Amino acid sequence: MKSHSVHILAPALFLCLCPIIVHGWGVDGHLTVCKIAQSRLSEAAAVAVKDLLPSYAEDDLGSLCSWADRVKFRYHWSSPLHYIDTPDDLCTYNYNRDCRDENGILGRCVAGAINNYTTQLLSYGNRAADSQYNLTEALLFLSHLVGDIHQPLHVGFTSDRGGNTIDVHWYRRKAVLHHVWDASIIETSEERFYDSEVEGLIESLKNNITDEWADQVETWEACSNGKPACPDVYATESIKAACNWAYKDVQEDSVLEDDYFLSRLPIANKRLAQGGVRLAATLNRIFG
Repeated sequence: MKSHSVHILAPALFLCLCPIIVHGWGVDGHLTVCKIAQSRLSEAAAVAVKDLLPSYAEDDLGSLCSWADRVKFRYHWSSPLHYIDTPDDLCTYNYNRDCRDENGILGRCVAGAINNYTTQLLSYGNRAADSQYNLTEALLFLSHLVGDIHQPLHVGFTSDRGGNTIDVHWYRRKAVLHHVWDASIIETSEERFYDSEVEGLIESLKNNITDEWADQVETWEACSNGKPACPDVYATESIKAACNWAYKDVQEDSVLEDDYFLSRLPIANKRLAQGGVRLAATLNRIFG
């Protein structure tokens, strides 16, 4: 069965100066995931990524890591590819049960999309297959969606749309819980610890990957049965983190301040790092 999740439209939208619609980790979160990933690419993967990126990106994957959010208003079919809705309060994920869009079509979720774009990129270098896909867009979708699936509330509960309908206060500002995890935790961290510069956050996470988390990185990178990517593993981790940390002790109109921020920041940081490490490992396997 062919669907929009398989055949991608033409690349003209790369020139679109359209407003950014932020979902997922937000601009800084996605930038962080892609910067970490690009720093860990093998030589073969780095060459392929440079080849597939448009020339104006100047070999900077991070500069286009939020592209998939910016084009939702044109690629309407792509919106369900950024998240997974799971049954309320079960705190579990099952591909056949949960990876469906609002029409019940299997595979139309972030896990299915990661599988799809990974398959498309495996045709890189095969001239007969190249004409079937827009591999530049496949790279940008994959890079963005690996970030999305590591944001805990992108594998959230159906009734609240991953925390999008839970109104809270982030300190003195009104927000929804989903946005707190998309951006607020990251932005507050940048303000407090990195002089409001995302580069400081990125370097800190890179250092932790080679130091504090060094003994875990091999496990993060691993994927069973020789598969390039394991999105079901990432989704299972996210719904557990959503239940144990994102949703925990939060009600409508909760005021989330230092207790929430400081206890959840390590979770957000680790998920960003895991997203970057796994994106690199996936691209290395695809292009290696």
